Amino acid sequence: MSTRSLPLVFMNLGGEMLYILEQRLKSDDSCEGGAGKGRWTDADRTRVLNDVVATLFSKVFLDELFKPQQLYSHRTMKTVLSRLAHASIMRLNPASMDRLYELMVMAFKHQVLLCPRPRDVLLVSYNHLDSIRHMVQDSPGVLNQVHEAQRRVIETYSLLSSGELQLLRQTLLNFFEDYHIRVSLLLKSRIQNPNGRFVLDTRGPVPHGVEVPGLIRTFDCRGREVQRCEFPTGGDFTSPIREGSFDICGDRVLNLGRNM
Repeated sequence: MSTRSLPLVFMNLGGEMLYILEQRLKSDDSCEGGAGKGRWTDADRTRVLNDVVATLFSKVFLDELFKPQQLYSHRTMKTVLSRLAHASIMRLNPASMDRLYELMVMAFKHQVLLCPRPRDVLLVSYNHLDSIRHMVQDSPGVLNQVHEAQRRVIETYSLLSSGELQLLRQTLLNFFEDYHIRVSLLLKSRIQNPNGRFVLDTRGPVPHGVEVPGLIRTFDCRGREVQRCEFPTGGDFTSPIREGSFDICGDRVLNLGRNM
């Protein structure tokens, strides 16, 4: 299990939480304890987002996150994110927080499953950080906190080997393993099956630097190839496309908060 997965989990789940909160705060009946007569003003919405982002990217919190450590349990993760969500004037009842956490986890899980290479998990994280930066662009102090968080992500993860990144991705997949929550938007888009599992495409080009699956090579103790055999892949894969011409953070990635 990777001891470097915790910062990415919090930043990506935090990004999904902010997407959803931003949309819900724009809804007239979304307020459970906010301003006025149950309606949020633009100033209220800005304050909530700024306060949550400022807490998520505070130096003390980031220092704790970036310490090498095991990934938290879902129960602990939900507790910490609930405190982050309540860092401002907004209040969510337990049922709303439970549903919010489920949406956050399923959205991030889908994005990780779409990553053709372990390193692409970093692209998903940068995507979330860019969106968060846009949310707080009018608050220089909070914006600087996001810049610092991105600097630390680049410094920590950009030099990891392919094996370390694969271990990180596997740690994330283990974290998501037992979560098969059905989401109406994902079901309508046919991204999810009725049992809550995602529909993954088994066609198209493999990532750059990767061979088309279907061949097993056997080597002797001196590293010489001594045998080859083929196996059915169950898909229709093709040779890799040119590196740099495909970005997994494009239209294929669905952010629940942006599509609600």
